[in-house]
Amino acid sequence: MPRIFSGIQPTGELHIGNWLGAVQNWVRLQEQYECFYCIVDLHAITGGFYEPAVHAQRTREMAVGLLASGIDPARVTLFVQSHVPAHSELQWLLNAVTPIGELERMTQYKDKSAHLESIPAGLLNYPILMAADILLYRADLVPVGEDQVQHLELTRDICRRWNAHYAGGEPLLPEPQALLTEAKRIMGLDGDSKMSKSKANTIGILDSPDDMWQKLRTAKTDPARVTRHDPGTPEICNIYDLHRYFSPPDTVELVATNCRGARWGCIECKRVLAGNMAATLAPIRERAAELAARPATVDEILAEGARKAGAVAGETLAIVQERMGFMARPRAER
Repeated sequence: MPRIFSGIQPTGELHIGNWLGAVQNWVRLQEQYECFYCIVDLHAITGGFYEPAVHAQRTREMAVGLLASGIDPARVTLFVQSHVPAHSELQWLLNAVTPIGELERMTQYKDKSAHLESIPAGLLNYPILMAADILLYRADLVPVGEDQVQHLELTRDICRRWNAHYAGGEPLLPEPQALLTEAKRIMGLDGDSKMSKSKANTIGILDSPDDMWQKLRTAKTDPARVTRHDPGTPEICNIYDLHRYFSPPDTVELVATNCRGARWGCIECKRVLAGNMAATLAPIRERAAELAARPATVDEILAEGARKAGAVAGETLAIVQERMGFMARPRAER
C-alpha cells in the first residue's frame, strides 16, 4: 500500500478552512493509503517568538479536532512532530545538501520575510524541516494544493542531491510524488484573505451554534448589496461560497435565486447558513466533547503514534547517518 505523509500546524481548534481544505481529504485518504499524519509543532515556532504557555494546549486541541473529524488511529499513525526527535536531527543533516539560494527563492519565504524587520533563521529553514518530515517516512505521496508544490519540489531536489552524494545515485531516499488535491481556498469572514486564525477571520469547527451565528452576522458579503433591495451576485459573495459546502444543493440554488432577485437580505442568507453549518458540524462537536473529557486517551493515542512513527523514522535516520559517515551510536542510545 502506498505511503502518505502530511502535517498540520497546531493553531489550536480546527477552523472550517482547515477542515474543508485538508482534514476532510485526510479522512478519505486513510481508507486508501498507509498514512502518517503529523501535528507539526516544530514548524509552528519557525516564524519567531510565540506563546509557550499555550503551545502544548494548542497541540492537544488540534489532536482532538482531528480525531473528532474522523481521523482513525486504528488506520493511521497520528503523532506530534517533536515527540520524534529524528525530525530535527534529519533536518540538520539535510542542511548539508541544501543551498541557501534555493531557500531564498521560496515564495512563502519571500512573502513572509518581506513584512519582517528581523528574519528568523527558522523561516528560511522551514522547507528543510518539511523535507525531513517527508523523507523520514520514505513517503510515496504527499497530498498538496498547488500553493505547496514548490516546497515539495525542493524536497525532491534535496532527496535527489543526497542520493547522488551519499548513496552513489541509488534511491535510498525515494523521491516523493505530489498527490494534488482540490484547491479549496476558503476565504475568511473579512472577505479579503484566506481563512486564518492569525487574522481572526475564522469559524471554529467546535464553535457553538450561537458563536457561529455571531461571527457570521458581521461577515463581509457582496459589496454591491448596500441595502436588502439591491440585487446581488452570489458568485462573488463569501457567504454564498460557504453555502456550497454546508447547505443542500436545493438550498444553494434558492440562496442564489433570492440573492439575485433581492428577495432575501444578507442577514437571511447568513441565518440559513448558520443553521446548516451548525447541523453539519454537530457530530464533530459531540465527539470532541467526549475526547476533551478524556485527555489521557488522547495522549495515549499520540504516544502510540509517536512510537510507531519513531520506529520508521529511526530506521531512515540510521541509514542517513551511516551513509554520511557518522560513527555508530552506542547501543544504549539507539
